[in-house]
Amino acid sequence: MRTELKERITAVCQQKIATKGHNVGLSFYPFFANKNSEPDLLMEAATWWIQTHRLDHFEKAHKILTLVAAEH
Repeated sequence: MRTELKERITAVCQQKIATKGHNVGLSFYPFFANKNSEPDLLMEAATWWIQTHRLDHFEKAHKILTLVAAEH
């Protein structure tokens, strides 16, 4: 996973947890301001989310943070 994407996911998850609480769930779309402005990065996130980790559409932000932290 690109450093840029890892940092973006981490920041969004931390922000969502801070504003909505520890049990907040999210999909990978909030990582992008416009779903079509960064298609390569969006596909990388989708592949990581769907194919690599087989996550549901909505997952807990704290779970996503744990998975991202484990990336090399």
